[in-house]
Formats: sequence, C-alpha cells, structure tokens
Amino acid sequence: MKTFVFDIGETLVRDDRYWGAWADWLGTPRHTLSALVGAVTAQGLDNSEALKLVKPGIDIPAEYAAREAAGRGEYLDESDLYEDVRSALAGLRRLEMRVVIAGNQTVRAGELLRALDLPAHLVATSGEWGCAKPSPEFFAKVLDASGAPARDTVYVGDHPTNDTFPAARAGLRTVHIRRGPWGHLWGDDDRVRATADWVIHSLTEPTAIAGK
Repeated sequence: MKTFVFDIGETLVRDDRYWGAWADWLGTPRHTLSALVGAVTAQGLDNSEALKLVKPGIDIPAEYAAREAAGRGEYLDESDLYEDVRSALAGLRRLEMRVVIAGNQTVRAGELLRALDLPAHLVATSGEWGCAKPSPEFFAKVLDASGAPARDTVYVGDHPTNDTFPAARAGLRTVHIRRGPWGHLWGDDDRVRATADWVIHSLTEPTAIAGK
C-alpha cells in the first residue's frame, strides 16, 4: 500500500452535530430526526430522505442556504472528530503513506476540515470536485489524488453503497469501518464481508494493515 483515502462522515467526523442542527432548524425533536435517519438507512435510501419525511416538499439546497444566511450553517471543530483520527492519520504518515481525505461533503465542509489542520496530504469534497460517490467519476478523482495505482490505494469508509462497493469496482482495496449507523448496520453483511479487504472497528487498525 502507498495511499490511504478516508471517507469523512461517520468515518472521521461524527454526524451528531450535522443532524442535530437540521432537527433544530426544522423544529423537530433531535430524537425524531435521528430515528428517521436510521429508518431510511435500513431501507437503503439516501439519508436526505429523512429531511423530506420531516418536511415534505423541502428544497434542501434552499434550506441549506437559508441556514447559512441565518448564521446557523455548517460548523466543525475538534469535538466533531472521532478520538482516534489524529493519531491514526499521523501513524500512517510516519509509515510514509500518502493520506487523503475525500468524501461526499459540501465546499464549506472542505474549508472547515482544512481549518482543523489534520495530518493529511489533501482534503477534498464532492462539492469541490463536482462529482459524488458512488459515481465512477468520484473514484477516478480519488485515484488522481492518490498518486498511486488502484491496487496500492486503500479507501476507508462506513457505507457499502457509497464506499466499499464502488471503490472495489474501481479496483481500489477497501476497508469497511464498523462506525456510525451504516457501518454497524452492514458490518456483518455477507456481501460487505466478501467485498471489503478488511472490516475494522477502529482507525488504529489501518496502521497495522499498512505495516504488513
């Protein structure tokens, strides 16, 4: 292996603040929206469907812009990171691995992540690239950012449909992390187990993988 590429939401960053802020903006209890996210996840739907259940007919980009204008937009700080993130990325850097962060996030999220000064060579989002997972175009961008052949590039993520399966189709090696609702829900799925090169519980494990 030469490069490790990490998904963002529920791989590096907790989604608690993200969904909590949406619940507050829409005037619904946080538990209600959290439960709906779980329900649409179990049905294999995009998690944005949960917002549509709370507010039928919602124009999500327009609501996003309204939140930003009201000073209630996206925000990330150190408390949003999982506890093992910095040490795991730094450990891979010490092993002379290239470390890339790339996931389905907005342009603003990319700015916020870079402001955290994580030990990564590159931080990029789908909003910045103009393409999103699970599209082949996104994983072509991942390989460009990797600077290494697909067989020497490892993609780490929690969501089979967005991470494990499309990354494997692109020829990358894959890690499924049992973290967050998607990671736990599909961690023992037979297809995930058959597709992923590794299933892990912590970001400390890729350091051992890289050292092999």
